[in-house]
Amino acid sequence: MADLLTHLLVPYVLLTVASWRVDWLDQRWVVVGMGGAAIPDLIKVRIVVDESTVETLLGIPFAYGPLSTFGGILLLAGIITVAFERRHWGRVFGLVTFGGLTSLLLDGMRVYADGRASAWLYPFTNWRPPTPSLYVSSDPAVLVVAVLAAGTVTLLDGRIRARN
Repeated sequence: MADLLTHLLVPYVLLTVASWRVDWLDQRWVVVGMGGAAIPDLIKVRIVVDESTVETLLGIPFAYGPLSTFGGILLLAGIITVAFERRHWGRVFGLVTFGGLTSLLLDGMRVYADGRASAWLYPFTNWRPPTPSLYVSSDPAVLVVAVLAAGTVTLLDGRIRARN
């Protein structure tokens, strides 16, 4: 769970800081971007619902793996986008995709045994980029840094909004 929370906090920090300069980017849009950060972690649903169950429900072949890729993010961002009013589609798609990409980039910095991240650029390429191996998912220090950064940004955001 610490991994998912970190994935949600990073776009919160980045989009909240961006909202200080971008007029239309208020807290409701920051939350939309944060939602996109959860897309790559949907792969963990396989713990509860087997792929064969989803295949039976959809009537087509299904695998969770591609959800944790750039193509999966684009697909799900498109599906999420059409749930909003048409006038917001561009904004929603961009924010959801941004949130998903931040998750992929964070995952790309994890430690992998062979020194290469997963093929998160699929379906565009199966190339596995090298990883700097900065942390392991279970490392609590990563979550502590994310929580401290989010707390700091929240305090600063409150002061900036109070001035305006």
